[in-house]
Amino acid sequence: MWRAFCGCCATGRDLPAEYPSGVTCWRRLRQWEEVGIGKGAWEHLLAHLNQRQLLDWNEVFLDATLITAKKGALQWAQPGVERAQSTWWWSDGQGIPLGVQLASASPSEHSLAEGTLAQVRVPRLGRGRPRTRLPRVIADRGYDSDALRQRLRQRGTELIVSYRSNSVLRRFEDRRKLRRYRRRWKIERAFAWLQNLRRLLVRHDRILTVYQGFFHLACLIITLRHL
Repeated sequence: MWRAFCGCCATGRDLPAEYPSGVTCWRRLRQWEEVGIGKGAWEHLLAHLNQRQLLDWNEVFLDATLITAKKGALQWAQPGVERAQSTWWWSDGQGIPLGVQLASASPSEHSLAEGTLAQVRVPRLGRGRPRTRLPRVIADRGYDSDALRQRLRQRGTELIVSYRSNSVLRRFEDRRKLRRYRRRWKIERAFAWLQNLRRLLVRHDRILTVYQGFFHLACLIITLRHL
């Protein structure tokens, strides 16, 4: 199973002999993703980490990475960008993924930030609502937006982003807070963990649900390592 997942293009011959055919496994993965099994299992692991206080909520990092889609796999993308897709996610201070969003490469980074924020819903093992509030979010200059800062501030979230070089507000920014920006290597390390699972490096699946199923499985694997 792990060999099939880590291969560049999983086929039926990569599966162990005790598994069904590759077509059956592909169909099962699609069905499980449609009912939310992969995402639910990943969020259940996050709930265990949260109960043990192993999630660092003080510093949450936001970034994006580009993934090439072969053979026009991005049937849901806007015209002219069928060859790339963006993977957006939030990770805590340890590099554990908290929320992900798959989107086209066309929109700007800051325009997709709030949609990704809405994906952060860590359930509780006992009674209570899922945890969604983030004290602060650290990102690069691609997320520099005064409107985004204001909307997140209304939700109780501080956006720590350096102003662009041509911004008139750059002279007033608090550089003490930007010291947290030096620890953004943690999310870059999380991207490296993701890329070690080579099944995600290039999207060969025409159906987004299948690729998303693999992606949620990758998040589950990364989260499981921290238990």
